[in-house]
Amino acid sequence: MKTANLAFVSTAHIHTKGFIENVLQAGDGRRVAAVWDDVPERGRRYAAMAGAPFAESLDAVVGDAAVDGFVICAENTQHLHLLRKVLPVGKPVMCEKPLLAEPQGLEEVLALAGQSGSVLMSGYFMPFSAGMQGVADFLGTEAAGKPRRIRMINAHHAAYGRWFDSADLAWFTQPGLSGGGAFMDMGTHALHAVRSLFGPGRVVAADIRNLSGQYPAVDDAGVAVLALDCGAQAVVEAMWIRQGGAHGLEIQTTTGAIVESGEGYVFQAPGREAVKIPPGRERPTRIDRLVAAIRGELAAEELRADADAVADAVRWMAQAYACAS
Repeated sequence: MKTANLAFVSTAHIHTKGFIENVLQAGDGRRVAAVWDDVPERGRRYAAMAGAPFAESLDAVVGDAAVDGFVICAENTQHLHLLRKVLPVGKPVMCEKPLLAEPQGLEEVLALAGQSGSVLMSGYFMPFSAGMQGVADFLGTEAAGKPRRIRMINAHHAAYGRWFDSADLAWFTQPGLSGGGAFMDMGTHALHAVRSLFGPGRVVAADIRNLSGQYPAVDDAGVAVLALDCGAQAVVEAMWIRQGGAHGLEIQTTTGAIVESGEGYVFQAPGREAVKIPPGRERPTRIDRLVAAIRGELAAEELRADADAVADAVRWMAQAYACAS
């Protein structure tokens, strides 16, 4: 099996540890070839964890012919200048979500990827799960009807749990580095999932604010309403203050409803017994997806569809914050 030598470009993100653990545990020839970070102490810690050299020079990492792909785990607002560095090389890039914290550089990034032939992906996973792939398959059937109202909730209790108190993670609560709070962090997953399953549209209303008083410089809860081109309305909710209650995806259609039952997705209709929706074929995500791209295991059509969803998640995020301001 082809090796996959990965270079980590920044280790700021909370998911860095999990990504390195993925590489270490895979046992399929993938490895961390180098780690660079603009905070050397942080980068050296993760390089030691990965058993990889810490690179003092970003240019040296970008120009290393032995590197097969890049993992960007920087603070959200730092993605653009790093993408400008790595995309012209023409190697696959997995950039943590959101791809960009604001849309001004989006067309430039997409053009760089197109010109170099670089496969560009972001750190999403929801629509690639077996459950949501099954929902996507079911939505293409006559029995499912047409989607009319979608609700997607992505949330946890990070604010009350004080998840971002450490020096490494404090940037999540600093607008100049994060670009936003819970809606930027969690809402982007929900927006990407809605775009992946239901196609394009636009945000028409939003309310995004801090409700807990924790980490007051950024929002900790938000809701956005989208008008989708398919004729459906979508409501996306994201928060760092969820203590329990509803979570996940719900779809109201012209013939029934698709809901998460706790044991997978089911289709419900008035007066009828709920029908289990069979899981679909799980698709690789994040580091697994990057490695699959390096090895040529992903179809061009799949990569294009996801690239469109990644880009629209950036656009929709900007629309949501603009509506809420």
